[in-house]
Amino acid sequence: MSDNSTLIGDTVPTGASAPGTSPTMSTGGQPAFFSCWDIHAYYKESYIVQGVSFDIREGEIVALLGRNGAGKTSTLRAIARVDDPELKHGEIWLDHQPLHEMKAHQASRLGVGLVPEDRRIIQGLTVEENLKLAQIAPPVGWSLERIYDLFPRLGERKSQEGTTLSGGEQQMLAISRTLARDVKLLLLDEPYEGLAPVIVQEIEKTLEQIKALGITTIIVEQNAIAALHLADRAIILDMGQVVFDGKSQEVLDNADLRQQYLAI
Repeated sequence: MSDNSTLIGDTVPTGASAPGTSPTMSTGGQPAFFSCWDIHAYYKESYIVQGVSFDIREGEIVALLGRNGAGKTSTLRAIARVDDPELKHGEIWLDHQPLHEMKAHQASRLGVGLVPEDRRIIQGLTVEENLKLAQIAPPVGWSLERIYDLFPRLGERKSQEGTTLSGGEQQMLAISRTLARDVKLLLLDEPYEGLAPVIVQEIEKTLEQIKALGITTIIVEQNAIAALHLADRAIILDMGQVVFDGKSQEVLDNADLRQQYLAI
């Protein structure tokens, strides 16, 4: 295992800093574009996120992995500043701005784009209306033309009601709706969930294009192997805590690590 990876019992990953200060450096000595420091989050009395710390360089794609119930989606939602889970301790920084002091709509305006597992396509609106609604308030991101270039199928179905699309097309629309905003940090929650293998391959191609565009991304995915092949780094959670932070290839090469924390 390389010197840049972090296992249980190690110190907090490089980039974490004392409360009240912005984390400034990440692994490799480059400035951290995104950082979270010792975040703790609860669903009412249920203690789910238990001191998670990590950072991300601009343009990096990180796979946030773990077994069911490890706290992956909860960590993603805490970063997006949604009401549940409630962040009770810790700091979250994006491009030198304190997300931990913001509500979800403020984080969205700053550039946090969450693509939730259930996609939340708005019933009764066409594909194009779903996209235009995302741009009703600044900051506006990609133009419709650019989105249709990335997803030609959405252009073909722009007048079709969004909820009548196939599962894969709805995932494309959910991602596109987020890109229609000015996104600095893309959060993908289970983008392959419920999709047939052939559709998963299509979404993988889409995410590879997003990776090539240099969009900083955190992907939570039960299909860990697919996520690892896409990501630059892997962070593994267990019981709401970080147990591994290192290169994706290290996880792919370490069968014992995968079996212990991912059951694969």
